[in-house]
Amino acid sequence: GLTEETIMTTVAFIGLGNMGSGMADNLVKNDYNVLAFDLSEAALAKAKEAGCTIAQSTEQAAAEADIVITMLPAGKHVKDIYSNQILSSVCEGTLLIDCSTIDVETAKSVSELAEKKGLKMLDAPVSGGVAAAAGGTLTFMVGGDADAFDKAHGVLSAMGKKIVHAGGHGAGQAAKICNNMLLGATMIATCESFQLAKKLGLDAQVFFDIASNASGQTWSMTTYCPVKGVGPQSPADNDFAGGFASALMLKDLGLAMQGAKDVNAQVPMGELAAKWFEMHCEEGNAGMDFSSIINRLA
Repeated sequence: GLTEETIMTTVAFIGLGNMGSGMADNLVKNDYNVLAFDLSEAALAKAKEAGCTIAQSTEQAAAEADIVITMLPAGKHVKDIYSNQILSSVCEGTLLIDCSTIDVETAKSVSELAEKKGLKMLDAPVSGGVAAAAGGTLTFMVGGDADAFDKAHGVLSAMGKKIVHAGGHGAGQAAKICNNMLLGATMIATCESFQLAKKLGLDAQVFFDIASNASGQTWSMTTYCPVKGVGPQSPADNDFAGGFASALMLKDLGLAMQGAKDVNAQVPMGELAAKWFEMHCEEGNAGMDFSSIINRLA
């Protein structure tokens, strides 16, 4: 509802893609004054319809905002837009929140640039996908100092249902890529187990009933089963349409590999998962849900 905080708070929202548009909509629904900007005319038209005010540029949006939220495709965009447009335009005391999923190093370096200018910045990548962005039920994994995290809690709660403080700068990104590396690897292992069971003559439902209550249980099996007609409703039941695109899983695995290289961590299963998803995407499955990797194991 209308609280003192929201009615007076202007949020600049930069990046109105599949995720950003839903997030900006939820800010409007929660009575924030949203100044939106994107390079796509279609995205701006949609935002205007949802009740956002359209800014003429990133700089103008940033200059008039109490809080700046960015949702961009990759680290290079984040670095570029903060270095060249946002940091030089914002007023003192503006809170900066980057919700893009990017590499840990870039997240840290951009936050350091912000701090040099006396600005508080958080990296706050999300989990939950397009449906959760539209429904306002995202999970935010947040890196940055506790004071900035407390300040951001209200605005993040308007877009999500779970807001977790992961640690200092970059910790939000670290949490996201470690989680998704685990998810990518366990999904492949789940798929190969189902395919082996099938070839050994074991019924998929029987295997599901056993393994989902035994030590092999994974989220990939019990919540997001890659086999049609088994377990709760999942993209497998919809010919792998929707869900979490294989291309996005490949992106996150790439970020995990980059992070592992930077800190010299051994990630043999993560590496293998990245290779498999790369082949899967190259074979024309980039837009299909990541559980469609079961088809490579047929």
